[in-house]
Amino acid sequence: MGKKNKSVSERKLLGIAGMGWMFDAMDVGMLSFIVVALAQEWNLSPQEIGWIGSVNSIGMAVGAFVFGILADRIGRKSVFMITLLLFSIGSGVSALVSSLVLFLILRFIIGMGLGGELPVASTLVSESVPAEKRGRVVVLLESFWAGGWLIAALISYFVIPEFGWRIALVLSALPAFYALYLRLNLPDSPKYLSQQKQEKPTIWQNIKRVWAKKYRRQTITLWILWFCVVFSYYGMFLWLPSVMTMKGFSMIKSFQYVLIMTLAQLPGYFTAAWFIEKMGRKFVLVTYLIGTALSAYFFGNAEDLSWLIISGIFLSFFNLGAWGALYAYTPEQYPTSIRGSGAGMAAAIGRVGGVLGPLLVGYMVTQKSSITTIFTIFTISVLIGAFVVWFFGKETKNTELAE
Repeated sequence: MGKKNKSVSERKLLGIAGMGWMFDAMDVGMLSFIVVALAQEWNLSPQEIGWIGSVNSIGMAVGAFVFGILADRIGRKSVFMITLLLFSIGSGVSALVSSLVLFLILRFIIGMGLGGELPVASTLVSESVPAEKRGRVVVLLESFWAGGWLIAALISYFVIPEFGWRIALVLSALPAFYALYLRLNLPDSPKYLSQQKQEKPTIWQNIKRVWAKKYRRQTITLWILWFCVVFSYYGMFLWLPSVMTMKGFSMIKSFQYVLIMTLAQLPGYFTAAWFIEKMGRKFVLVTYLIGTALSAYFFGNAEDLSWLIISGIFLSFFNLGAWGALYAYTPEQYPTSIRGSGAGMAAAIGRVGGVLGPLLVGYMVTQKSSITTIFTIFTISVLIGAFVVWFFGKETKNTELAE
């Protein structure tokens, strides 16, 4: 009987954590479409468009760092609530603004909520699930991201051209409050609660421990991996609708094609969730990253529509499968006392890549660089990530999380 309750609570945990993840994805996904509408309405230059994506990522870097460390001090659940609140309010208010500066300030606040939530959610879930299911469950948590992107693509396709981007933003903020209500009854992670009786180290001690000799190799591997993955992801995906319009398709057509590519994210996650317990974390990360690199190269070189869509589909499939494995792999590298800090700091370094990726694209587009050149840079970046994991990463399949 106890077993049955446990699986229900696992499913409930996945559902509640996943909903927050879905709204985060909805927001990031919608931003890439909203940028196209904003560029027309506010006459934005490519550099200004690049800044919208980058300010979002600066917020995410700060949020991942601050809230990751806070999660080890005040608990996973409290941070989970704070980050979702920041994100929901910021999103709703940004629907009302009419200047780029205010929009950027709010994007920073939303980014903080987003950046803080993701590593903390994966830490909470990985600490609440048995070792033999942990990788699969965390990848399934990540799959809610694809659901959010899909909703974003649908809202953008049907709502933005008809009712404008402001209504789209309001639609993304409202359901997040419902997720907040659901989270009130969520218990904190059992591993975190069992540590409560011990004396808590200071924030500075936690930061230093992540770099202690025992964890240094994992930390360096994770930081390089996160940087390469996030740099290429935000550089490519935030610009997807814009790249399509640059290649001569209308706004509506571009949204339609990106929607088709987004559908491929779901099988990317589900196959990764299956392989991660069968073949291990490193296998999934390396295979899916190499797949991402090849797809990015072909996408950048695609001349006709069919090649563009096929390579875009494979890009979505492999890239998001790799993301799932990344979130499963990261919390497994540290003991409970510094797990939030370690995962948060790695994600924060990744977000620095998320700042540079969109800025680089904006700059290169202004310099009249070809899409081929831009996507070759992302191809190389992803291959570096795959190489580092293969040679320096530790396999954590079926290992119990360290206390």
